[in-house]
Amino acid sequence: MNQSAMVTVPSAVTVAAGAFAPGHLGELTRFLPFELVDDVLECTRTVQRRMRALPSRVGIYFVLAMAMFPGIGYLRVWGKMTAALEDLGLPGPSEKALRELRRRLGPAPVKALFEAVAVPLACPRVPAWPTGGCAPSRSTA
Repeated sequence: MNQSAMVTVPSAVTVAAGAFAPGHLGELTRFLPFELVDDVLECTRTVQRRMRALPSRVGIYFVLAMAMFPGIGYLRVWGKMTAALEDLGLPGPSEKALRELRRRLGPAPVKALFEAVAVPLACPRVPAWPTGGCAPSRSTA
């Protein structure tokens, strides 16, 4: 009988320091690491020019969280995104501050982030849609 051994491979993980460290801003930081977001901000020249209470990196995650929770308002989205920070006693931003953060970023970094991570979900060998249904019909002319 062939038994597989279990092996643990340690690895170094880089994390951001401070209140807005990965994991503090919800599950998005697990799938979109801060290094990627920081790189996109650099490439689009949208990194904050001075130290702010709401850095540009936080703004990207906030805009993405707004897409996940449409229609509940800025402050409730912020509350969902920062629920893990409640024990730190950080003051919450005003709705105006969140609106300014979003305006300051603009669409360029979100577009660049999408272009960096968007990939086809299907393998090249997935069969074409069957005729009928929701798929566009093929012409045989």
